[in-house]
Amino acid sequence: MQTSDFDYALPTALIAQRPIEPRDHARLMVINRVTKTIAHERFDALLEHLHSGDVLVWNNSKVFKARLFGRLISGTGRNLFEHAKDIEVFLVRSMENPGVWKALAKPAKHVRPGARISFGPDFFCEAILKESDGTLLIQFPYNEATVRSRANRYGRVPLPPYIKDERHELESYQTVYASAKREGSVAAPTAGFHFTKELIEKIQKKGVQFAEVCLHVGLGTFLPVKTERVEDHTMHSEWVEVPDEAVELINQAKREGRRIVAVGTTTARTLEGVAALSAEPDGELFSYSGDINLFITPGFQFHLVDALITNFHLPKSTLLMLVAAFAGDTEFMLSCYAQAVEEKYRFFSFGDAMIIQ
Repeated sequence: MQTSDFDYALPTALIAQRPIEPRDHARLMVINRVTKTIAHERFDALLEHLHSGDVLVWNNSKVFKARLFGRLISGTGRNLFEHAKDIEVFLVRSMENPGVWKALAKPAKHVRPGARISFGPDFFCEAILKESDGTLLIQFPYNEATVRSRANRYGRVPLPPYIKDERHELESYQTVYASAKREGSVAAPTAGFHFTKELIEKIQKKGVQFAEVCLHVGLGTFLPVKTERVEDHTMHSEWVEVPDEAVELINQAKREGRRIVAVGTTTARTLEGVAALSAEPDGELFSYSGDINLFITPGFQFHLVDALITNFHLPKSTLLMLVAAFAGDTEFMLSCYAQAVEEKYRFFSFGDAMIIQ
């Protein structure tokens, strides 16, 4: 497959800069992947497309202020600050060794191993290593929770580069169900933006069950597919957790022929990524905590997900490839995107949604 097969034209004016209020008044494209038909509704009409007994699964990861601005200090002795330079550091994920983080730096050319980066009077790190993929390993003298806490004090909301309006509080770039105990994402699982507490309550009353998984959105979201052939792209690992409660709900529903509805590509990747680790041919889910790097492209066989709620994704992105795989027809999915452009849907993180079933 060629990466160019997943390209499409998008007018800049359709890239949403702020969320719709209330959130569940965003538009919803309803896609039937069997009959290849499309309907245009509002997101709160999702209630009509969910059935009693469905299990709605979402990613409860919480975003923290991973975008930091500091001073790169590379001098020594009395000249410690003589060559200090402004630098932006984007925390991508914590690593196994205490205090070590993978990060992106801009500009990165001045960063040398041993250089100190200061973000505040009580918040600094030291550069350890530049990796071949352009990322940086840095060492903080604090544990992971303290790093996130101080990042939330000194940092900024990690908005995607296509959002030019930076006047956003963290709450606007967060789902209503994000768990404080699952803080760790550097980008939001944006399909969940459209849910309000009121809509969730209506869905519960309809007899839909809820299950939570966690995927800390990281580097894989930010790296575009740069290879000409899709198969040559390397998917980076992201940390996931599937708890026992979710496993029981999902496996029981599958045994009884009830639907699993994934909220977002991160949820779909979590479920299918963990199922792919199973030795069982039917891909039954099991509890898991650790990394996955599943790259879902057209031709992939989904074992668990029966319906997918998602936003409109960037051209040539791994997320668009996943959605095309779920739809079962790349050309049909691109025609859906073309119709969304024609109908002036809002695109990307703060944009409108679709449900594929």
